[in-house]
Amino acid sequence: MTPPDPLSALLGFEVLEEGPGRAVLRAAVRADHRNTHGSAHGGFVFALADAALAVASNNHGPKAVAIAASIHFTRAAEVGDVLTATANEVALGSRTATYEIEVASEGGPVALFTGTVYRKES
Repeated sequence: MTPPDPLSALLGFEVLEEGPGRAVLRAAVRADHRNTHGSAHGGFVFALADAALAVASNNHGPKAVAIAASIHFTRAAEVGDVLTATANEVALGSRTATYEIEVASEGGPVALFTGTVYRKES
């Protein structure tokens, strides 16, 4: 499926699954995604989780925009790793919603991300 935005397309993100309050995205870590230590840049991992948040939160209207996000990195991802970001809605209100996103590779969790969105009028 098509990436949700131009940055996601540039980074090679792919939407595998989407629905109200849920999304699964995938991306392979390329050499140009590395940090100074040679592992996946934290910004790349964050961007993947944030894209999953966007897809999950915008699938049952009104339109949603992120108002808070935090990430905890659990281990480094390496070039060649395929990362999967799985977003699940944990709270849905009339104006805000909160999501948990796990970013993982075959080796296990890479990061845990929590995001809250503001659900604005269409």
